[in-house]
Amino acid sequence: MPTKFRPCIDLHNGQVKQIVGGTLHDNNVDQLQTNFVSAQPSAYYARLYQENSLTGGHVIMLGPGNEQAAIEALASWRDGMQLGGGITADNAQRWVERGASKVIVTSWLFPDARFSEERLQLLARAVGRDRLVVDLSCRRIGDGWVVAMDRWQTLTDMKVEQATLEMLAQYCSEFLVHAADVEGLCNGIDEELVAVLGRWSTIPVTYAGGASDLGDLELVDRLSGGKVDLTIGSALDIFGGTRIKLNDCVAWNSSKRAD
Repeated sequence: MPTKFRPCIDLHNGQVKQIVGGTLHDNNVDQLQTNFVSAQPSAYYARLYQENSLTGGHVIMLGPGNEQAAIEALASWRDGMQLGGGITADNAQRWVERGASKVIVTSWLFPDARFSEERLQLLARAVGRDRLVVDLSCRRIGDGWVVAMDRWQTLTDMKVEQATLEMLAQYCSEFLVHAADVEGLCNGIDEELVAVLGRWSTIPVTYAGGASDLGDLELVDRLSGGKVDLTIGSALDIFGGTRIKLNDCVAWNSSKRAD
């Protein structure tokens, strides 16, 4: 299957926003850099994506105060979007019942920033492997990448490498990977990361971070051999961007389905 565009709804303080990934800190709100704050509610975007058959997208709750907005988005397109942010074994099934097609987990898997396979097993049993996405959002450290948690503030003990992906794929049906160092900057994707994800992963992967023009869909397709999908945020016209039109992304998906 060729690379496809996947949409997103990022929620911060109950509003749809586009944020520069590396600037989201719990203890220093002054560092937050916001590219866009929408006047439209979350449900507006969910309906827009549904109308354009943009499947496989995600709603991410960036911190507290976002549950109601997430509920409204999921209710607008039941079983149409994935949901991440604060997911645990205790609440995952509740979010599926609220309309999430899948739940996305990161931080809960890393108590004290150390990976717990036991927690991943618990979550897979709670909702089933087919309903579970593991978020491997990461930062580049040296010549590799390390998974980051707590809205990309804290580095964990997990490296993004082939053995890691193979182990995790036993318990989940997809990976979501935000390249936190380039997220929201619209200065280009992490090409090396996209390429290794295409080589290493045996399950679907969605990459997000740095997309700056429509050609990035073609680039991700080529680098990953069509095995990695692309989420575009700040560069998109519906989020105040000037570089990429949603209609062009819809056309890309339609043309690839026709192929």
